Amino acid sequence: MDIVTDRLTLHPLTPWEAQRIVYRKPEPDDVWHADYPLDDELNPLRALAESREGEAIFTLYSIRINDGDVAVGGIGFFGPPDVKGSVEIGYGLVESVRGRGLATEALIAATQCALRNGAVQIKADTDLKNYASQGVLVKAGFTEVSRSDELIFYEFG
Repeated sequence: MDIVTDRLTLHPLTPWEAQRIVYRKPEPDDVWHADYPLDDELNPLRALAESREGEAIFTLYSIRINDGDVAVGGIGFFGPPDVKGSVEIGYGLVESVRGRGLATEALIAATQCALRNGAVQIKADTDLKNYASQGVLVKAGFTEVSRSDELIFYEFG
């Protein structure tokens, strides 16, 4: 089921859709920004493309701008909640649409969906120098919980 916000639609990807995205073989209804998918989305998309899973809540979503229904990024969960109810999330947008609050809007919507569907805690991390992503996480209500030499770890819930 799509998650719809004021400006975005988060569309859960099926294995068939992930396969089309990875191999750049769109169907007539597929509208992707020229820079989509991002390089760091390819491995999760390949894994989904090879799976046999049907539609799920804790999966990968394309981020589509409602005005034109163009896929400009992705957001997704790294599996269902663990035994403690914790789930990890990641996201990214093509460069040309960054800085407009879309990542924050997508992250808030995905976080709320996860909480409504059994997650009690959402985790995320970002590079130490990715200040924009740090801002997105803080604006979406995530709290920094620790750091390593390369990453900052955040939690919501």
